[in-house]
Formats: sequence, structure tokens, C-alpha cells
Amino acid sequence: MQLRTIASLSLVAVAACSAQRVSPDRPVAALAEDHSTHTMPAAGAAVAGAAQSQAGRVAPGALDAAARLQASTRHAEWAMIPTAPGSRDSIAAFVVYPERRDKAPVVVVVHEIFGLSTWVRSVADQLAADGFIAIAPDLLSVERGGATTDSLPYDQARAMIRNVTPEKMNAMVAAVGRYGMSLPAASKKYGIVGYCWGGSAAFNHAVFNAPGLSASVAYYGSAPVATEVAKIKVPVLGLYGENDQRVNATIAATDSTMKAIRGTYVSRIFPGAGHGFLRAQEQPANAEAAKQAWPETVAWFKKYLK
Repeated sequence: MQLRTIASLSLVAVAACSAQRVSPDRPVAALAEDHSTHTMPAAGAAVAGAAQSQAGRVAPGALDAAARLQASTRHAEWAMIPTAPGSRDSIAAFVVYPERRDKAPVVVVVHEIFGLSTWVRSVADQLAADGFIAIAPDLLSVERGGATTDSLPYDQARAMIRNVTPEKMNAMVAAVGRYGMSLPAASKKYGIVGYCWGGSAAFNHAVFNAPGLSASVAYYGSAPVATEVAKIKVPVLGLYGENDQRVNATIAATDSTMKAIRGTYVSRIFPGAGHGFLRAQEQPANAEAAKQAWPETVAWFKKYLK
């Protein structure tokens, strides 16, 4: 993977209205991500398998994420994206480009409560393999004064994520969407996909209806209340594990509301799978759910972002 390393994550350093791409010759240890920093697996099988990461494959689980990223041939870079035109606060984001001749639609990939982990970046890489410009923002980066490169400890992450209100989240995701659509290689539509907390964010951003937003995919994320769901104007795909009643209890009301407003909402519940099934693919039922859910995700975005 061709990867630019980030020089500075001071969130008061970016004053320009346009996002700043990070130069590859100004590394900082906290976000250094070139090949020299990677640890090679002892056995060659993991890297050999990762090298086959191409369109049509399923996004990896957490155990395979690092190897898949290491073997990727796609161009990736870090970007600092202002939260609003003229703002000094910026969002650190991991951007991966597809290998295609024409312009690509953008998909914003929203992390769980733990920040921008290696696993989330590997999901973005697979979306790029499937033909999209994938942008994974660290929505905790403004809060903590820098980007995360792997999962934060649970207590720290939970305390920080409380400060990312739906209003802040929507403003940041909209800024990332605008940035993505402004890229020379991008078309003028974007979608959003999120996981757990990010799945709820994907629902809330559909309520927000930002300019250019054209599709949402929520992995095991709770929907907002019916009065908010009634504001949704974009198609939403909800993907759920059977053993996740806390989240699944919101499906029926969401379905009824979307039907009432003649909106597009498709829900899929995968037998035997639990919460977080895409990440936890070491469990057979979760792996089977991921195998089915990922092609549906790609097909959803290809249909509505074309």
C-alpha cells in the first residue's frame, strides 16, 4: 500500500478551507504507517491470503485486518479535513482510492466507539477494492487532539464518544462527504456505512440528509425514534445479527415508519450471528453473516451511488 504518513495532528494547525493532504516525507511516530513499521506474520499464509484481497471478497475480520492492509496495492493517504470552511478544527481521515479508469463514488466509513482502528481502515481498503473512494474519518480526533491508529481502551473510548453528539457527528461526516466529492477522482455522490456506534451514526446521518448523501448502510446500529426516521430521504440498508435483541428491537418501528413515508429500508437479520459480526469473524456464524452482508453492502452502494 502506498501510504502517506501524517506530519502533525495538531487540530489547530489547519486554517485553510480545503483539506490538507499529508506529505510522505514528514513522518510522526504516532501515525507512521509505512511498510517499515509493519510486523510480518511468522507464516507466509496470512500475507499470501491477504495479497488476494480484490473486488468481490468480504471485508476482513479483526484478526486478518493488519495483514490485509499490508498486502494491499491500493493508494492510501491521510488527510486533515476542516470541520467547516475556515475552521481551525480538523478531522483526521484515512483515504483509500480504487483502481479504476472513471470517477468513483465516495463512501464514508464510520468507526465503532473505539476510534479509527486498524480493522476500520481494512474495511475502507476493501471498499476501495470494490470500486469506491473510501474515507474513514476519526470522529474522535477533534475531541482528543489527534488521530487514533488502533482501538482505544473501552472506558476512555466510551467517555470520549459521549461528547460526539449527533449534531457534531453529522457536521463532521458532512464535511468529510464534501471533501470526498471534491476530489478530482470522485463523482458527486457519497454514501455512509457504520458499525455499532457507527451504525447508529449512519442512521442519524440519513436523518440529516446532507447534500450529496445518497445511501446509508447501518451494521447493527440502533435507529433513532420514529419522528426522526420520518425525515429520512435516502435508502437505508440495515444489517443485523440474530443474537442482538437490544438493537433488533428497533427494526419493526423503523420499518413501519419508512413504509409510512414511502421510504426505502431493507433489513436483514443473519441467523446465529451476534453484535459486531463483521469484526468478529473468528466465530463461524459471524463469518457466514459477513459473507452474506458484504456483497449486499457493495450492491447497495453500486445501485444508489451510480
